Amino acid sequence: MIEVVSDSRCIECDVCVKVCPTNVFDIGPAGIPVIARQEDCQTCFMCEAYCPVDALFVAPTTSPEPATSPYLDHDFLEATNLFGKYRRDLGWGPGRETSAHTDASFSLFRSMHPPTPAPPARDASVDLPA
Repeated sequence: MIEVVSDSRCIECDVCVKVCPTNVFDIGPAGIPVIARQEDCQTCFMCEAYCPVDALFVAPTTSPEPATSPYLDHDFLEATNLFGKYRRDLGWGPGRETSAHTDASFSLFRSMHPPTPAPPARDASVDLPA
């Protein structure tokens, strides 16, 4: 569930607001998105995946964290490099390598739908009937 929007990292691009399928965010008075409807979060990680500056943290839970949770502590999230972790794990962003090939669901899909082989090259020297 979405837990933190980092004021210090956010560049006010509003990408998280646009990609959220359940309209969890509002634009705050300072221009930085605020979590307005946390109960509507589906923990889909779309906001964290698309944030270009890793300013969001989505906890791997489907209910809000208790007030004592380290997942609500900005300094803890910075120190443990948890801001944008999902985006990094996906390999999204400049200088990152995709990890799709290690995803179990992709491996299952590929086993059920192997790549289609390329058709053989046509021999241009053969005349075909018109």
